[in-house]
Amino acid sequence: MLKNSFFSIILKEQEENKENRGSVEFQVVSFTNKIRKLTSHLELHKKDYLSQRGLRKILGKRQRLLAYLSKKNRARYKELIGQLDIRERKTR
Repeated sequence: MLKNSFFSIILKEQEENKENRGSVEFQVVSFTNKIRKLTSHLELHKKDYLSQRGLRKILGKRQRLLAYLSKKNRARYKELIGQLDIRERKTR
């Protein structure tokens, strides 16, 4: 449960600055929160296929945003990956 409180702290910091709600970092953090909530939901409800579809869509959106951020600003990308404790995307 330590991770949930950590993410809520990050969200509160970014929510205070309402101008940043459209920033890539804020969107990635909010998608990560949604992903974690859906994952815990799916652990209980294994046959909830609509939630599985929603999870896959959110994962794709987050992946595209992270790809964009890694192309535009590699330092911010590395920092965000470290804060959220998610894997770096695979490169071909």
